[in-house]
Amino acid sequence: MGRRALLAAAALAVLALVGPVLPAYPLTLLTQALIVGILAMSLDLLLGYSGMPSLGHAAYFGVGAYAVAIMTTERQVGLIGCLVVGILLATLTAAVFGLLAIRAAGTYFLMITLALGMVVWGLAFRWVSLTKGDNGISGVPRPTLLGLELITAVPFFYFCLVSAAVAWVLMGLLVVSPFGLGLRGIRGSESRMQALGYNVWLHKYVAFVLSGAFAGFAGTLWAYYNGFVSPNDVQLVTSVETLLMVALGGPGTLIGSMLGAGLIVFLKNFVSVYTKRWLLILGGVYIGVILFAPTGIVGALRGRRR
Repeated sequence: MGRRALLAAAALAVLALVGPVLPAYPLTLLTQALIVGILAMSLDLLLGYSGMPSLGHAAYFGVGAYAVAIMTTERQVGLIGCLVVGILLATLTAAVFGLLAIRAAGTYFLMITLALGMVVWGLAFRWVSLTKGDNGISGVPRPTLLGLELITAVPFFYFCLVSAAVAWVLMGLLVVSPFGLGLRGIRGSESRMQALGYNVWLHKYVAFVLSGAFAGFAGTLWAYYNGFVSPNDVQLVTSVETLLMVALGGPGTLIGSMLGAGLIVFLKNFVSVYTKRWLLILGGVYIGVILFAPTGIVGALRGRRR
């Protein structure tokens, strides 16, 4: 863990140094990758460490984003207030959904999370008086932090970089704690952990809620980054893409989720410039990883080192 923390710190230092010298477009993509990386790491808490694949993770992401959009455009609430409310609403949504989803396992859990995610998408699409429906909510202003305007690209990039680092540290401490080790044991064998006296349901439920809270945090950043929130942010495609990010980077490796998010963001935006068949190329990358590196990029690198 010490070596991985050192590598992650070095990567953060490199990003902090190269950020100001990058052109505007790559810097914008890097900022987007940091935000989506937080979302991917939050899903990894469920998929990689708890063994619970979810197809409704965009719901908590969207709840956080919509909270910021509504509060900034209609109430002119500041950064701290929006972050608190966005994360709390996402956590509350995950707490309610978790009571329904944790009752199932395997494919049934996957389908329940899919259905719950579609409920949030339906509300975003139909509750026009609150969410503006298919038109979405535009004009979300960039925030101010301690008197510093985060309107321009570089200050907002540093804000997202620090946010991603804080999220990674908090989730890293969680997965190496006794609670996180218990989740790994439950992923391996629930019956064995029950025999040892662990409350399996409670462990899985807490992991579900915490995962939703971090996804909501990513959603609050996304609203500020994009300046626009719509039902597209909570649709199934967002959840599936996040799941693929985790699988690409390596489940059970938070840094792998961040790496997978960065690769997909840059592939989508750069490859699509040169060819209209960029989805085929992206699909080929997924297939290649599944065939030749089923544990993801980071998992494959670890296996080769061993």
